[in-house]
Amino acid sequence: MSAEPLPGDAARGAAGPLPPGFTVAVRDDVRRAGGGALLLGGSPLRAVRLSARARLLLVADRVEVADVVSEQLARRLLDANLADPVLDDVRVPAHELTVVVPVRDRAEQLARTLAPLAGLDVVVVDDASHDPAAVARVARAHGARVLALPVNLGPAGARNAGLREVATTHVGFVDSDVQVDAAVLLRLARHCADPRVALVGPLVRSRARSVPPRWFERYDEQSSSLALGSRSCSVRPGAAVAWLPSACLVGRTAALGDGFSEQMRVGEDVDLVWRLVGSGAVVRYEAGETALHDARSTVRDWLGRKYLYGTGGADLAARHGSLGAVAVLSPAMAAAGAAVLLRRRWSLPVVALGLARAVHQLGTSLPAAPERPALARSVAVRGLGWAVRQESALLLRHWWPLGVLALASPSGRRALGTAVAVDLVVHRDVVRRAGPLTTLVARRLDDLAYGAGLWAGALRLREPRGLAVRVVRRGR
Repeated sequence: MSAEPLPGDAARGAAGPLPPGFTVAVRDDVRRAGGGALLLGGSPLRAVRLSARARLLLVADRVEVADVVSEQLARRLLDANLADPVLDDVRVPAHELTVVVPVRDRAEQLARTLAPLAGLDVVVVDDASHDPAAVARVARAHGARVLALPVNLGPAGARNAGLREVATTHVGFVDSDVQVDAAVLLRLARHCADPRVALVGPLVRSRARSVPPRWFERYDEQSSSLALGSRSCSVRPGAAVAWLPSACLVGRTAALGDGFSEQMRVGEDVDLVWRLVGSGAVVRYEAGETALHDARSTVRDWLGRKYLYGTGGADLAARHGSLGAVAVLSPAMAAAGAAVLLRRRWSLPVVALGLARAVHQLGTSLPAAPERPALARSVAVRGLGWAVRQESALLLRHWWPLGVLALASPSGRRALGTAVAVDLVVHRDVVRRAGPLTTLVARRLDDLAYGAGLWAGALRLREPRGLAVRVVRRGR
């Protein structure tokens, strides 16, 4: 199965240069070496050497576009995830944004969604509700237009039906169980000042409606599947943020083509992001803006949603091949990470060999700088930590049926125990806020539900790539 093409500017790749005055700022987590001539950071990790002229253009860690050279430097830093756009002086008027809200029933939730969107043109797409009159009443009460579909198309089809009604430069997609202010959507639209930006999304946090929140709702408020971290960045496969949830998005209308794949009832947001990036467009994650998503109110609904998300992995792998892999590892780091999890007598020399190999490879691939040996060691240790984290997730989440089988051996039990400890350390902020016991139980149930859906989808489509690990080798 192939992904749908994207017509328009996005499919043709670059839509034009950054405009004069556009400014980017180097991220505060970027490391500098060689007297500022070398920048190291981003996701995936990137090392960029700056020429003498480029260093002159970088004033107070900012580059303002004034000519071809400064535009190329700003674009290079953005594409490497080494810099973020500065949009303080950019304004998008309300009349340039239309919001599409797909809904099926949920009249009470729809009212909460529409209330903060006052002042914007809103199209409510009724996806064949059982009680369309209730949906229409709520929409009219909030000044929204209603597009009633005669048959249920699913979220992707409903969004696309609304997209075809949009005549404004920008379009927002807000699900009927999400609350986000109109001002937030307009600020997100500012990212389209970069003519290559096709789509941008905010941090989506869960919010419990129960008072007091139940244990799984407390966990979901701190560790929602839709919350993608506190660091804004460019979104692409293999990066720290590889997709955006369709719960809340803002896009450039002309760049979205026909929109979401209507054949997909889950994972259609990931598919759209990957198709856009593959066509040469830019997708941004703006963690400084927040939308609130209603937490599932029962354990069954909560776990059912996790399972559903998992089933989409096989379809994504069928459409996008190795981009759908559940982990990306080099052979050396895979072996070193496994040694850490197993904690055997031979683990230390295996880890040392893996790190030594990584340091040697990095020492020959990083640009020359006095700090290169130290940088190589730092990056190698970071790579080992990422390998251990990915392999822990494989055991506990993506491949948990194999993890259950591993319980039969002492080595397997040791590896699983280490993986659980690693998982709790990685999510220590969730542990602190939701409590250790709640986090431990909720994360294991989350992993079991998602992993079950992942395997069910792979078996249904006979698509093993949705369970595969992508092996990368340096220099290839």
